[in-house]
Amino acid sequence: MDTLTHTLMGGTIVGLAHIDPAVDPVSAGFITTVVGASLIPDLDTVLKMKNNAVYIKNHRGITHSLPFTLIIWPLLLAVLSSVFFGLPFINMYLWSLFAVSLHVFSDIFNAYGTQVLRPFNHTWLQLGFINTIDIPIIVMHIAYFILWFIGFNPVTLFIILYSAMALYYVARFAYQKFLVNKIKERLPDDNITRVFCLPTLRFNEWRVVVVAEKAYYVGRTFKGQVVFYDRFEKIGPLEGELFEAVKDDKNFMSFTFFSSIYRYEIKELPEDTVEVRYIDLRYLKDGHYPFVCIMHLDKDDYEVQSSYTGWVYSESKLQRKVANN
Repeated sequence: MDTLTHTLMGGTIVGLAHIDPAVDPVSAGFITTVVGASLIPDLDTVLKMKNNAVYIKNHRGITHSLPFTLIIWPLLLAVLSSVFFGLPFINMYLWSLFAVSLHVFSDIFNAYGTQVLRPFNHTWLQLGFINTIDIPIIVMHIAYFILWFIGFNPVTLFIILYSAMALYYVARFAYQKFLVNKIKERLPDDNITRVFCLPTLRFNEWRVVVVAEKAYYVGRTFKGQVVFYDRFEKIGPLEGELFEAVKDDKNFMSFTFFSSIYRYEIKELPEDTVEVRYIDLRYLKDGHYPFVCIMHLDKDDYEVQSSYTGWVYSESKLQRKVANN
């Protein structure tokens, strides 16, 4: 989820903590610790300062893993809250554990997902039926704080809020399944192997990628109606000298590590340069696929001259970023 939602979730845990007589839930120390616990798994965002390849490969990775979720983050925050605020260690460990776990759990439901099962399994868990920025969820949390402010019991409100959210999640999951069935009905003659149906900021608009035996279909749904914009013939994976040249490039490795469904293009450029472009099909917006990996290679020896991976919303800006890398 986005930073605002994680912060609001931390605030609702402050409300729930009124059940704990060992802490003052509205003290500065408790609020700082619990809201911090709700945000700390995203500390890996600082990797953006290094480069996109490192950030994409590692975001929601080890910082969202089982050891960090269950032990390292809660233990660190419990120690800090005990030392600096004099709060009871055990209680703060448990409240921090709850806040960190809620953060990691909520991230599983969007398209980005997490590697929560590390170190046992590096698979990305990406259920993909809740948008990273989900307006109804934000509105429900804001309503929680308004009702708490005017005098309602924050513990009761917490139970109501998360019961309503559970129903909302079930409804979104069911709606996604409904859309997947409609999408399959639109392509009865294609041997479909996988359907990506991913939410957007708009409640009734979903992004669609269909993987069929011979082609990829990319489109959107609008209030249950399916519209396809692009169809790409499937081709085999990149092979031979070109693949050997790009396979160890850091941007290529990060892109293919993160992306669930993509295609590639090869074209010759002036000055004896070959461009290899990998395109994630999940993020079509206004006729443009913004999440890409692009590599420029010398035409003679296929040495990678420059490469870039990330989200770019114009071709001219993308070419500038490649040149700068």
